[in-house]
Parts: sequence; structure tokens; C-alpha cells
Amino acid sequence: MKELSRTYTPSEVEDKWYAYWMENNLFHSEPDHREPYTIVIPPPNVTGILHMGHMLNNTIQDILIRRARMKGKNALWIPGTDHASIATEAKVVAKLAAEGIKKSDLTREDFLKHAWEWKEKHGGIILEQLKKLGASCDWSRTAFTMDEIRSKSVIHVFCDLYNKGLIYRGKRMVNWDPKACTALSDAEVVYREEHSKLYYLRYKIVGEDGYAIVATTRPETIMGDTAMCINPDDPKNQHLRGKKVIVPLVGREIPVIEDAYVDIEFGTGCLKVTPAHDMNDNMLGQKHSLETIDIFNEDGTISDAAGMYVGMDRFDVRKQIAIDLEKAGLIEKVEDYENKVGYSERNPDTATEPRLSDQWFLKMSEISKPAHRAVMDDVIRFVPEKFKNTYNHWMEEIKDWCISRQLWWGHRVPAYYLPDGKIIVAENIESALEQAISLTGNASLTIADLKQDEDCLDTWFSSWLWPISLFNGILDPDNEEIKYYYPTSDLVTGPDIIFFWVARMIIAGFEY
Repeated sequence: MKELSRTYTPSEVEDKWYAYWMENNLFHSEPDHREPYTIVIPPPNVTGILHMGHMLNNTIQDILIRRARMKGKNALWIPGTDHASIATEAKVVAKLAAEGIKKSDLTREDFLKHAWEWKEKHGGIILEQLKKLGASCDWSRTAFTMDEIRSKSVIHVFCDLYNKGLIYRGKRMVNWDPKACTALSDAEVVYREEHSKLYYLRYKIVGEDGYAIVATTRPETIMGDTAMCINPDDPKNQHLRGKKVIVPLVGREIPVIEDAYVDIEFGTGCLKVTPAHDMNDNMLGQKHSLETIDIFNEDGTISDAAGMYVGMDRFDVRKQIAIDLEKAGLIEKVEDYENKVGYSERNPDTATEPRLSDQWFLKMSEISKPAHRAVMDDVIRFVPEKFKNTYNHWMEEIKDWCISRQLWWGHRVPAYYLPDGKIIVAENIESALEQAISLTGNASLTIADLKQDEDCLDTWFSSWLWPISLFNGILDPDNEEIKYYYPTSDLVTGPDIIFFWVARMIIAGFEY
């Protein structure tokens, strides 16, 4: 009997039929009389290759889009990639380092040439893998978050929000990645439980023989102490009211201040206040007009301002200062302690530092309200529905978004500084010059007098516009495609970026 079946060989079938689909343009969509069904791909980073999460995600999208096609809808699935500022810059820096080249030895323009070369070589890998999967995307619409339309859209939105008074520049406490040497948003910090040590340090009371004892997990920050704080309702520390204490090893006298913020039950009820290196300490510093001493360089080494351990890494100092404090008789005891430590989402081996830094921020309290209501009222629905609660938590606790990053790979902040420090925000330098002349009345100003901000924008500041900018809805808001395809029908993504991306896309959707 003739054998009727044999082992299925995918390579004999898949390439043949995928080529046929592509040659016949079967995945392409244009606006017509049919009901649209649109999915935008969560743009994978150009640094990446597909992992199992991508496989599941894209399989679900492909099923949804093919089902819509078979039901007679005008189905469109748009592919693309994300420039991924921190991750890509780290890859390029590492590649250059392997070739004996330091980023610090290059101009911004030279570095960006290397970055674009890297993107051109590696950025298409993940899209080609999607084609091998049989993904039925409209490849003629492939986009990149730093291509011309997307880039112009980002800059236009920044200028628009700035002119609306929603974007501001200020010195604030931010989460700092000492490896990438850039600020991070709150959402880019991943907290991990760690086995730490709680050091009980002796601060001599000025004019007395006794000590005030402070419990801290970070003895390496004592060089930045500018006060000790007690709770005014704490009976055990009433003897410290109005006094001064001496920072151990450092020898600096600092005041004892009082604030109900201090947890009476934690440690001894005495809190060391380091306004430059803790979010809550910074709040206390502002409230009580304390001095701010920044003891860290941007790479996490100790700065000249510390006066001790200068140039050493922060974690090496933690070990060394514990030894030196012990030798000086200034440690009461050390206990094992479980606490949460923040790590950079993009550099998982790097503990973040709270840092005072000049950054650009987007005010979020008002602009986010329509997006919050849309989900709470089920205009936009999550599947599974439990993620509605996750969304609600983020939106209720929303903070201003730190949108600047101290990187070169990305959309450069469109702000220009005049010689007197005034800031001009404009979509290009020619427009900035026109504004500068109008503002100052100085017709002799030239482009050479303008200095563009060195920072680039948070990657999410481009991807929050993704489903709008794919149809050029920012630059040409009334075009036929944005009116036909937007808002899109379904989004398949991971719960870890509900706030990073999903919430912000909805916010941008209502704003634009």
C-alpha cells in the first residue's frame, strides 16, 4: 500500500506560502467602506530578538487579525520597532568599549553615527523573525519610533504641551541609574527584597557625654547628613529637643529637628536627614530649610563634597565606613535587616540612587483624568478584568512624569538656551532663533548664540504616541487614515507595562 502521509516539513510549506501572501499583498489595508479592525504591535526594542513572551503575544495578535479578516472586516496589523534609549545606548557603549573606544572621547554626532549603524545592523532582526512566524502584518507600514514622522510628532507634542504649561523644568529628586548615568521615572525602578544590615550609629550630643543613636541601612551617606530628626510626640527622645549632635567620623555639628514624619517605632526613633540622597529626607530638608550636600558623583562614586572616601564606589564605602566606625567606637550594634532596594529596570544589576537633578517633567494630574475615567467606566476594557484594578492603582497615585534622560540616543529635548539663561522651546533651531529675537528684541542674535539642551526624551514619550503617530495623526490630525483606523480595536501586551505604555497611550489619545 502506498504511504499516504509522511512527516510534515515546515520549511517546504511555510516559505512558499508566506512568499505567495507577500507577493499578492494579502496583508495590506487601505481605508474603504468596510468596518476597520486595527491592531498596533507593541514595538519590540531594536536591541532584541524574540523570546517566548513575544511568541505568545504575537500569536494572539495574529489569531485576532486573521479572524477579523475572515469575518470580512478591513483588518490592519501594523508592525514596528522602538529605539529603546537606555538599552540601545548601553549596547552601543559596550560595543565601542570592546573596540577600545570610550563614549566620552566621541562627539554626540560621532556617537550617533555608531548608534545608527548598530540599529541598521540589528534593528530588523526581530521583524524578520516575525515574518518567519507567519505574522500577517502590513509590512509596507513598518514604522520606527525615531523615523521622520514619529520623530517630528514627538517634538511637536513636546512643544505643544510646553506651550500649554504642562511641561516644566525643575530641580527635583529623581531615581538615578549610576551605570547609565541617567534619570529614570518612578515606573522604571524595580524593588527587590534584600538581606541587608541595619547599623546603629552613635551621634555625640554637643555639650554632653551621651550619644543619640541612629539606625540606618546606608552608613555611606552620613557625609551628607545635615540634621537629625525626632518625632515631637516621642517620649524617649524628648531629651534631644533643641540640641545639636555630631555626625560620626565627619565631625560636623547638625541640629536636631522635630517632625511628625518620623516613625517612633523604627530603630531608635532618631532619623538621620540627608536631603540630597533620599526622597523623604529631601522633603524634610525643604520644609525645615536644611543645607543640601550631594556626596555622590553621577556614576555612584563619592564626590569631593563628601570630604572623605572621595572617588570610591558607594558600596565599597559602605564596607569601609562600617570598619572605620567600628574602630572609632561609633557603632552601637549591627542587625540583620530585610528591606526593599530599588534597581534600574533597564540595568537590572544596578541599584538606583535618589538624586537631585535638573530634569524636564510633564504634569500628570489633570491630563490623566479622561484616561482614568475611560477605563473605570468600561469605555476601554481590560481582559482579564482584574487588570482594571492595577490600572486604577497607578492612575490614582499618578505623579509628574520625568521625561528627560541623560542620553544621546533618542529624541533630543527641543529646548534652546540663550546666553542669559532664558529657555526657548521650539520644533527646530530656526524657529527658536525667531522666538529668541522676538523675546529679546536683539536682532543680532544668531544660531550660534543658541545652545540646545543635551538631554534626550524618555523612550516612552515616543511610544505613548504610537497608535496616533502611526497614522500621522499628530502632524495631520484630520487625515483620512487617522479618522478611519483610530482608535484601534485591540491591544495585546504584558501587564508589566500597563502604566509605562498602556495608560500613557490612552492619555495621549484623549489629549490628541
